[in-house]
Amino acid sequence: MAGQRVSRRTLLTAGSTSGLGMALSAAGCREAPAPLSPAASIEGPRRFPTGFLWGTATAAYQVEGAWNVDGKGESIWDRYVHTPGKIKHGDTGDVALDHYHRWAEDVRLMQDLGATAYRFSVSWPRIFPNGTGAPNARGLAFYDRLVDALLGSGLQPFLTCYHWDLPQALQERGGWESRDTAQALADYAGYLAGALGDRVRHFFTLNEIATFIEWGHGPDSLIAPGLRLPAARLNQARHHAVLAHGLAVQAIRAGGRPGTRVGPAENVTVGVPVVESPEHVTATEQFMREANAGYLTVMLEGRYTDRFLARAGADAPRFTPDDLKVIGSPVDFVGINVYMPRYVRADETQGFEAVGWSASHPRMQSPWHYIGPEALYWGPRHVARLWKASDIYITENGCGAADAIAGDGRIYDTDRIMFLRSYLSQLQRATAEGIPVRGYFHWSAFDNFEWTGGFGTRFGLVHVDYDTLKRTPKLSAQFYREVIERNAVV
Repeated sequence: MAGQRVSRRTLLTAGSTSGLGMALSAAGCREAPAPLSPAASIEGPRRFPTGFLWGTATAAYQVEGAWNVDGKGESIWDRYVHTPGKIKHGDTGDVALDHYHRWAEDVRLMQDLGATAYRFSVSWPRIFPNGTGAPNARGLAFYDRLVDALLGSGLQPFLTCYHWDLPQALQERGGWESRDTAQALADYAGYLAGALGDRVRHFFTLNEIATFIEWGHGPDSLIAPGLRLPAARLNQARHHAVLAHGLAVQAIRAGGRPGTRVGPAENVTVGVPVVESPEHVTATEQFMREANAGYLTVMLEGRYTDRFLARAGADAPRFTPDDLKVIGSPVDFVGINVYMPRYVRADETQGFEAVGWSASHPRMQSPWHYIGPEALYWGPRHVARLWKASDIYITENGCGAADAIAGDGRIYDTDRIMFLRSYLSQLQRATAEGIPVRGYFHWSAFDNFEWTGGFGTRFGLVHVDYDTLKRTPKLSAQFYREVIERNAVV
């Protein structure tokens, strides 16, 4: 790390729920991002632009708990985790981190980090227990309190309408195979914009459509609702999800206030050229567009690529020109979740070829998570070049790490610090070149319920004892705090 240092073992205070002791960030909340400084005026080779937002992210089901209190309805995840054999060790999100009751403590911890933004999701069945109908006032009251606390702590709220917790009642009426679900999502999103848009300025529509469709409905289904649909039905469910995005964009604009901003948060497949030469860079751009054809590409272009439709053949989704117009509704920003790349080279026959992973390629603790820091440069670069995005947010980036508790009770997660330093260096490369990345949200603020992995894999900057729910900032929290303080890679 650059600059003056203290011993790493003095950085965290054992036994404290707020061990960083960071004062309130001086950054105020704005209705829209301030213009970023041109790359040429950035001082120092590792600095980010003035006005860059630093945040953390969570998802409702993974942190809130309180799964059946205050009128909340059942979600597909509530049903899935209560099905024997679905989740490692039989874990559930019934309690999770109990964020529903401990939100004030959690906001203080994020404030101690010096963060200037927080991305969270709203639980759809907490607001509409049956997916539609009359809203649940007690559910909305929770998010009212949370948003007010965030603003009072200098944290801009970035709200995600849907992070996978579909109301079970809608699943029983067809789920994402039903076009009605797309309209229900839009109605719900419009309600949120009307109820919270006086204080929340940034809304994400759906989180990672690619993940909850492919892994929740595809042939290798591993997450809720755990379906294995044939190709034609899978493609139609995908179409309804991207249609929900477009309808939600329109509903949020209609229900929000002047200055409301809206966009997607998609888990993109990022292509990285095997060699940074023109032919491989061009091939990688082609790969990026086609690898995301059913998701981000159609959302930002309002059309399915010819190659996508040809691959689908008779199993292609049914759609109308009006559908595509809605799906391609203009957005104010693009959020991308970036974890790892796919390496790509030019191919004379197909234009590009994705290179497979080597068994020896380094990985983080999660077996799927190959390390490729370049993804955090090439991901936003492709989004800016292919789709002319003027505002890009890294809505998720982070890693599972060893997180062993040392004899003194602290967590010296140097592997996560290595990951962050490597990835943020590539993101700084992007901003230095003028790529319009406006902010970064680390996944995750806290250790949490990691879907089918249960509580076995930890992604947080803050350690959570799942027996006592005690929060303890890790060494990586101190590292991230210093990144934020300096607005630079350290």
